Amino acid sequence: MKVIKFFSIFLILYCQPVFTYSILIDISEQRLYLKKNDSTVIKSYSISSSFLGEGQVENSFKTPLGNHIIAKKIGENADIGTIFKERVNTGRIASIIKEKKDIADDVITSRIMWLEGIDHGYNKGGNVDSFNRFIYIHGTAEEGLIGSKASHGCIRMFNDDVIELFKLVNKGTKVNIVL
Repeated sequence: MKVIKFFSIFLILYCQPVFTYSILIDISEQRLYLKKNDSTVIKSYSISSSFLGEGQVENSFKTPLGNHIIAKKIGENADIGTIFKERVNTGRIASIIKEKKDIADDVITSRIMWLEGIDHGYNKGGNVDSFNRFIYIHGTAEEGLIGSKASHGCIRMFNDDVIELFKLVNKGTKVNIVL
């Protein structure tokens, strides 16, 4: 009986399928792909990148390219549409705009996955540091603009989608942003 119990524990602990998730963000397609083991696409989401294009430099309000990781995850139990200010839950819920309409108040909603560049001199360090630029994957009140370039540098997602993605990925997940 002890052998069977030991074997069962062994199977549970050591014979589980081992895989990791990674994210590919394709700016030209305005899509985010969740991949298993860096190859198989298992989910695809519409996104919105910067209306100013792509670039690494701080205060450019452009979406940075290259290899990143998810450095921090914020908002795990927040309600859908929750507004975050400086990464803090304000307790307010955004009115979600479904029309293709740019509103004055650019709010961050539902979940935040804070990106850290890993390529020194390209998206890490100095004036090209994605983490210090506060580059996130996050929800938005301007859902009608998803699929077009409309952000101020971050990667915007539909609120339902960002909540789903947040649940699937871990801190340290690789994120590659390409043209």
